[in-house]
Amino acid sequence: MATYVLIPGAASGPWYWHRVVPLLTALGHDVITPDLPTSDEHAGLDRYVEVVLGAVGHRPELVLVGQSMGALTATLVAARLPTQLLALVVPMVPQPGEAPGQWWGATGQAQAQRDLAVDRGREPSDDPLVLLLHDVDPAIATESARHVRPQSEAPFGQPWPLPSWPAVPTRVLVGRHDRLFPLAFQQRVVSERLGQAPDIINTGHLPALARPDELVTWLEAQRHHVTDVSP
Repeated sequence: MATYVLIPGAASGPWYWHRVVPLLTALGHDVITPDLPTSDEHAGLDRYVEVVLGAVGHRPELVLVGQSMGALTATLVAARLPTQLLALVVPMVPQPGEAPGQWWGATGQAQAQRDLAVDRGREPSDDPLVLLLHDVDPAIATESARHVRPQSEAPFGQPWPLPSWPAVPTRVLVGRHDRLFPLAFQQRVVSERLGQAPDIINTGHLPALARPDELVTWLEAQRHHVTDVSP
């Protein structure tokens, strides 16, 4: 069995994974949901990594899962700990020397988000109910408002410090209906930065809330694949 380390995106915490955790534990896995210091104005990516390392300790068979902005932390942890699999879900895919705050302009995210809205006949909107929660069960979407956290700018100003991608098997999952990081945009960014085609899930930007069963099925398939091909 594996140790799943589930790292949430910006302004989010362990609650984001509340539909995924019981599915993984039912399969016999150990699951860790680090509580990142999102509201700490002095906590950059290095502090996020320290929190994850402290939560993981010396557990073996790590599967690091990074959601959205959580991909930045997950990749840095993968460079520090023996890791079976780095699974990035609707991620911000970093590159050396690029600060997360620069990622948006470097990738063209804002234009991609706007173009998708216009193409689908929607007024461009940053309303979370329109942008993020459109495919989430209404009751869960309502509950999610109680778990939104302040997000400091500190992690966005620190360049991603690795000289190259960590030598860890990496798989990427993107949302077919993602309105924040549109599908075609993500396919281009993942191809340019990682040289691979991402897998696709039929959700928006929050698959752990919208379709946790499908997300867990994908995670387990990727884990079995990398362990089956390991020497």
